[in-house]
Amino acid sequence: MTNVRKIRIIAPFLALVLLFSSCAKAAPTVKAEPENFKTNYTFVFVHGLSGWGSYDTANKFLKYWGMFGGDLLDYLDEQGFECVSASVAPHGSAWDRACELYAQLAGTVVDYGKEHSERCNHERFGTDYSNDPLIEKWDSENKINLLGHSFGGATVRLLAELMANGSEAEQNATEKDDLSPLFEGGKAEYIYSITALASPHNGTTAYDVGEVEDDVPATLKYKIQNKLNSLMGAANKEDEDGRADFDNANFDMLLDNAAALNESISTLENVYYFSVPATATVKNEDGTYSPDEDKMEMLFQKTSRLMGKFTEVSPGGIKADERWLENDGLVNTISATAPFNAPQREYTEGDVSKGEWNIMPIFDGDHMSLQGGLFVKKDVRDFYTAHLNMINSLEG
Repeated sequence: MTNVRKIRIIAPFLALVLLFSSCAKAAPTVKAEPENFKTNYTFVFVHGLSGWGSYDTANKFLKYWGMFGGDLLDYLDEQGFECVSASVAPHGSAWDRACELYAQLAGTVVDYGKEHSERCNHERFGTDYSNDPLIEKWDSENKINLLGHSFGGATVRLLAELMANGSEAEQNATEKDDLSPLFEGGKAEYIYSITALASPHNGTTAYDVGEVEDDVPATLKYKIQNKLNSLMGAANKEDEDGRADFDNANFDMLLDNAAALNESISTLENVYYFSVPATATVKNEDGTYSPDEDKMEMLFQKTSRLMGKFTEVSPGGIKADERWLENDGLVNTISATAPFNAPQREYTEGDVSKGEWNIMPIFDGDHMSLQGGLFVKKDVRDFYTAHLNMINSLEG
């Protein structure tokens, strides 16, 4: 996808957000601790599905990171952290998004790869960032910390895999002097840490529950909710460009396809990994889960309610059982813990090692709370300040 600057906010939806938003917020209590820093590499924030970043026009009107609570990255910059926001295809596949992210970081033309572009039936080259890179310098001495929200988690994980190990398919299909450096591999040391925020590592059942009958009465509240869902559904529909129907984010987030993606991504021994699952549901007496309406955006409540009672066995045999019912409105909480096939453990303060996923405490909020929220606002400045403090205090 070549046009990453395309605006993906629908005017009526944005108008509703503006109408109900409030700018009041308490002062943060956590401050940067530079005296404890062992590193201070750039933090690269990567948005999720339907998102936007610093290259997008939408970001001038509404910051993806911070929303109506204010510009989160500006705040973190003021604290002494260098933070930038990438702009990748809102609904592109993990592969396409990783290629776009690389080009922005390296300051080059987006190259989706000869093999991939031919197989997926789209243009090989995209936007040229040679004169407008996201960061000034990127190499083994000037590393980066990657933070991906939602599907941004898959994006940053795949980027790290390609940087480290390249792509055999692209190497076999491309002349050496025509091969993107991204597909060569050998650059594992360019990345210091990865943080996945409410990311569907193992897929989400949100795309399957549409077939489940919703027994909620058609009150005015739920009519409004259905309208919001319809608007967002329209926003998520990618323009037809003739590409293969498997080259998109929705495909990558189905359970079987997420598992296949996980098999293609290794856990690098030199990288610190963190995951932050979220929940905004409550457990019912019958074992199902319902949205906590004080914590969850109306936008997600219908889907959350359906996810909270939906179990299935995927066509590939993956069992989404009662452990999958708790959710943040769009992603099953268990899926956001870590890739099932990767080494992992619960986060322990003061005991963090590379090469395995450190699962952080479950975040109390819905899928957008880690951005700052929309109708249900969440002040996340302290959360990110503490997390970036922790990353910078780790042994290099």
